[in-house]
Amino acid sequence: MKEQLMTNVQNSRQYTLSVAAAMPDRSWDFKPAEAVWNFRELMHHIAYGIQWWEANYVKGKKMAWEPVPVKDNKKQVMDYLEQAYDGLQKTIEGRQLDEGAVNGVYATLDHITHHRGQAVLHLRMNGIEPPEYTW
Repeated sequence: MKEQLMTNVQNSRQYTLSVAAAMPDRSWDFKPAEAVWNFRELMHHIAYGIQWWEANYVKGKKMAWEPVPVKDNKKQVMDYLEQAYDGLQKTIEGRQLDEGAVNGVYATLDHITHHRGQAVLHLRMNGIEPPEYTW
């Protein structure tokens, strides 16, 4: 089970980082509509969400929803995504996972997928072909 979870998280990591890397630096503040996040905010939200879902639903700790300030640029957000995925992978590797924790990992991946789909639309609206989806 743990091996399959790690494979799923690694696939998510690779594709999410590929989507993030595909957006040019100059377009990270692009937003398709006034009422939604720009690309930088969206990718930052994915990183924070990984940490929040991991704490609450994989580790079983209560962590309030208090997002840290949005990082300033592409490099900082990409680093933040890497750190978030590193933390999730270390948590999975380092503990016995009961059914609740396994479900928490899948819930985390579902949240990532939801917002990564939005990020793909941001790319398309900028005339950028999204990276090929891999599984």
